[in-house]
Amino acid sequence: MRSHFDKQLEALNKEVITMGMLCEAAIDKASQALLGCDAALAGELPELLEQVNQKERQIEGVCLRLLLQQQPVARDLRTVSAALKLVTDVERIADQSADIGEILALGNVRRLPEQVPLKDMTAAVTKMVTESIDAFVKQDRKIACAVIKYDDVVDGYFNTAKSALIEALKQPDADAEASVDLLMISKYFERIADHAVNIAKWVSFSITGELVSEETSALGALSDGPRPSEK
Repeated sequence: MRSHFDKQLEALNKEVITMGMLCEAAIDKASQALLGCDAALAGELPELLEQVNQKERQIEGVCLRLLLQQQPVARDLRTVSAALKLVTDVERIADQSADIGEILALGNVRRLPEQVPLKDMTAAVTKMVTESIDAFVKQDRKIACAVIKYDDVVDGYFNTAKSALIEALKQPDADAEASVDLLMISKYFERIADHAVNIAKWVSFSITGELVSEETSALGALSDGPRPSEK
């Protein structure tokens, strides 16, 4: 019975990893479409989103079957419940990547203002998404805590971008549509970073049984610390 359950958990893990890879593809495509001001590339995002949605439904079904048909012990219960929560944030990343694509598909954004750090911001957000998925794959709490701490970097880029775009809107020759679109895109990237943080927190929970906070993430990144005994 236990070996069968372990195989089901392994299958669940593979499905979550596959969904994570689709999510990484979505954020990468959104970033490339933005940096290249490529409306055609942005138009490919809805298809990726549909694949992510299908995978989310499959994973939810697997999780519910495991909870209802098996009697998971504490660690197993954490793994399954964390997977359920985690895939919701993964789906939201893909969804908001598609939202970025919809804005870019309008064609208002034809160039990126030099004073707006969108290249650095997209790189930072992509790093957070990739490493949050990596933390799940490796079950590595140090990586998860580092992702949580790195959110401050993205917040800094967002605040700089917001200030620069608001200032641009005040200029007599302002391209209002492009500036507003870029402001919305910046906010979507900032939200995606927040979802990466959530993923990292659920990874940490699946390992320790405790939800890590931003205040304790720095300590967690330095040391895994004691872990609750499994029963």
